Amino acid sequence: MANPYAGEAALVLDGQRQVLKLTLGALAELEATLKADSLVALIERFEGGSFATRDVLALLLAGLRGGGWHGSASDLARAEIAGGPVEAAKVAAALLARAFTVPQASDDAV
Repeated sequence: MANPYAGEAALVLDGQRQVLKLTLGALAELEATLKADSLVALIERFEGGSFATRDVLALLLAGLRGGGWHGSASDLARAEIAGGPVEAAKVAAALLARAFTVPQASDDAV
């Protein structure tokens, strides 16, 4: 089960539940991949609703790697994500938020 207090989120890829976590290494990789000036800029993209599909995929990939998944970006791009693009964006946003905040008691384990 994903532990939101540890910054984790969950996503079902190809029928398999995966735990995602943005480790420090995953965050550094994410900044480089997205060529973001800072993680604050990336957070602002999500908060403002101006994120792109590549932002979602990069966040998910970084989180999956931080959670121990060994797939590639092309594996993720081909994967069937339960809940589709909406769930992918929801999990990516939750993952980013959990990396920098303490969850509320009502925060569910996405």
